Amino acid sequence: MWAGAQDERFAIIFSGEAGCAGQTIVRRQFGETIGSITGFAPYWFAANFKNYADRVNDLPVDWHELIALMAPRPVYIATAEQDYWGDPHGSFLAAKAAEPVYQLFGERGLGVHEWPPVETPVGDFIGYHNRKGTHGQNNYDWEQFLNFAGRHFGITKTSK
Repeated sequence: MWAGAQDERFAIIFSGEAGCAGQTIVRRQFGETIGSITGFAPYWFAANFKNYADRVNDLPVDWHELIALMAPRPVYIATAEQDYWGDPHGSFLAAKAAEPVYQLFGERGLGVHEWPPVETPVGDFIGYHNRKGTHGQNNYDWEQFLNFAGRHFGITKTSK
């Protein structure tokens, strides 16, 4: 997510269950928190990030703003219904909160107002799905990623 926000050479960005590491509303403090992630994997972040573990509301930004930095490039967010640490609903809320920036560029974001049912992919320039199962990428995720990329890059499936 950070690389996609910082480097415009990425034509499309995919995030699979990043949760507190970059695609949810971190101030919700649901599931994985700054304290838990910096305790588990401090080497994933700048050393200063752990200082917000007990004062998350003092963060100057939240992760929906990270998603918004990718506009107008397509971004796809995948979650899993039993990945409670990844906060699937918070990830949807972050994608929804980034939508107004995409609209400034004349692009549609998610195109829905309510959290969609499990295994119902939504979105135009911001894509999202919440699939069955637990944390990790599976064939369903990859199928959605490839469909989203194909739609944006004009690639269609060929039959054998």
